[in-house]
Amino acid sequence: MSKTILLIEDDSSIRRFIAASLSGHGFKALEAVTGKTGLEYLRSHHPAVVLLDLGLPDTDGIEVVKRIREWSKVPVIIISARGQEGDKVAGLDAGADDYLTKPFGSSELLARIRASLRRLGTKDKDSPIFKTGSLEVDLSKRHVRLGGHEIHLSPIQYRILAILVLHAGRVVTREQILEEAWGPDKDAGLDSVRIYMHQLRGKIEKNPLRPQYLKTELGVGYRMITDEDRI
Repeated sequence: MSKTILLIEDDSSIRRFIAASLSGHGFKALEAVTGKTGLEYLRSHHPAVVLLDLGLPDTDGIEVVKRIREWSKVPVIIISARGQEGDKVAGLDAGADDYLTKPFGSSELLARIRASLRRLGTKDKDSPIFKTGSLEVDLSKRHVRLGGHEIHLSPIQYRILAILVLHAGRVVTREQILEEAWGPDKDAGLDSVRIYMHQLRGKIEKNPLRPQYLKTELGVGYRMITDEDRI
């Protein structure tokens, strides 16, 4: 697998910081200052992961994500000073895999990159049975077990869990859960997502206040924690 990380960022000091962090851990940083150049590098160099700033001089980073997703499944991690909920949701809905708000440490950035690479490496091993910790979800039979014991979920609770399983390790926005779990004729709102997530945690988590499986991404949505995320 490629060890090249494409960094699309116009701030030179941040580029130097990230490039040094990557170099010290066996990665090579391919640097682009504009969205146009970043897209050209993506086509010509086939990097393993893209780190993308939203505030680019020639275009908005959200548009770059959309362009990437027209033809590539490369993991995209947004790195941005925009910490507002709307910016995070827009980036993830456009197709980004993760979102880091500046400032961030090199350890967190490298952990997110490693997690993206692990998920990428296991995509060809997809199975109808998902396991993480003591939780097991059989998507073909719609069975959920915790520590070997079957857990009974309502239809909506199961659909939400299945959505998170299918996107395991990635942030899923509340809006996406609402659309996929309730459908286009939904008679529900974002509060319904919060209520059902609370119920779901009550059935799955040993301590719902300190979840091991269903993590809240503040102001954005939720993430199913995988065994790879715990490494």
